[in-house]
Amino acid sequence: MVPSQTQVQAPARSLDQRMEALKRANDIRVKRAQLKKDLKAGRVRIERILGDPPTYVETAKVFDMLMAVPKFGRVKAARFLNQCRISQSKTVGGLSDRQRTELIGLFNR
Repeated sequence: MVPSQTQVQAPARSLDQRMEALKRANDIRVKRAQLKKDLKAGRVRIERILGDPPTYVETAKVFDMLMAVPKFGRVKAARFLNQCRISQSKTVGGLSDRQRTELIGLFNR
């Protein structure tokens, strides 16, 4: 006998709640895009972002943030994460103290 699978549905939200959530998500995307531009231009240092991340960066992937750093491509970003034993899917807010310290240490060499 196969147990029936139940689908979990998202809670019902009003139109206003959905629009507010979309607005918040859009604001976060805009702020992250500007941060990536600032990283690429050298106006912001990645060590500062990793050390004390703003709230809009906490749910961003560390790999994506590294990719915005000048002279960083997929291979170098992956190598840095592997050296610190960090998954490529890890978020900035999800980094442990050890991971955060090791990653910042690699930039300060």
